[in-house]
Amino acid sequence: MSHWQPSARPDLLQMRAAILQRIRHFMAARRTIEVTTPVMTPTGVTEPQIESLALDHGQGYLRTSPEYFHKRMLAAGLGDLYEIGPVFRAGEKGKLHRQEFTLLEWYRTGRDWQQMATETLELITDCSPQQHPGWQIHRVAWTELFRQQLDFDPLTEPAAAIRLTGDELPADCDTDMRLDYLFSTRIQDRFPNQQLTLVHGYPAAQAALACLDPDDKRLACRFEVFAGSLELANGYQELTDPVEQRQRFERDNARRAQLGRAAMPIDETLLAAMEHGLPSCSGVALGIERLLMALSGARQISEVMAFG
Repeated sequence: MSHWQPSARPDLLQMRAAILQRIRHFMAARRTIEVTTPVMTPTGVTEPQIESLALDHGQGYLRTSPEYFHKRMLAAGLGDLYEIGPVFRAGEKGKLHRQEFTLLEWYRTGRDWQQMATETLELITDCSPQQHPGWQIHRVAWTELFRQQLDFDPLTEPAAAIRLTGDELPADCDTDMRLDYLFSTRIQDRFPNQQLTLVHGYPAAQAALACLDPDDKRLACRFEVFAGSLELANGYQELTDPVEQRQRFERDNARRAQLGRAAMPIDETLLAAMEHGLPSCSGVALGIERLLMALSGARQISEVMAFG
């Protein structure tokens, strides 16, 4: 017999609707325009750790994020904007992952990453229901977590990452992948349950589309927010230099080749928009299902998706 029922309980679907309403109210109060952008894109993304879902007959890919479209709007002068919509990642399925999920992404011009980090914490707190016990908030540097939990400085002692991971990872994993593995398996899991942990100062190798810290080029202007051990949001002070962005895309594809993965087309329309002039801005991506899990106590992402 076919299983036809939704995977989420009615009360959680009602909670989801209420949270989406609160997010829209939060954004409207800050004069942020809601936009809708295409789900299909001709290029996908080059990041080695993300696989885009390819469409049949060479029609392109399903988006992993609306970021490139949003930056084109910013370059055209639209101003502060946000979008709530579906995004897709190939091969992701588990208690915390689905190939399709819902993302809130928003951008503000003239803001730095610290201001966006504060706003992200405000948004999460604003979405928390009255019966929620409340969040403790802890801000900490990425490097400090390694010093506290693993007793080494990842910026000055990268060889320690090889020693600590040993044979747990394939030999072709580079130092950055090993550091990311150590963070997710030996640091992130220790974050307290009722705490929002804001981690900042990620290494330049994990900058992606973020600019580098002008005071320390070893670091990216990037942060992440965790509810307990659950990653909720990822924020950048955005890179605006099209030459550097192209170089990063090319480095991504070189790394993909080393890992035996297909190179991805570079989005020339994004680079053209950046050449025209992407204003100084910062952006955040926040997973709606992850937020619902954190606020409801759900243990699996399927519990907060209508059909997960």
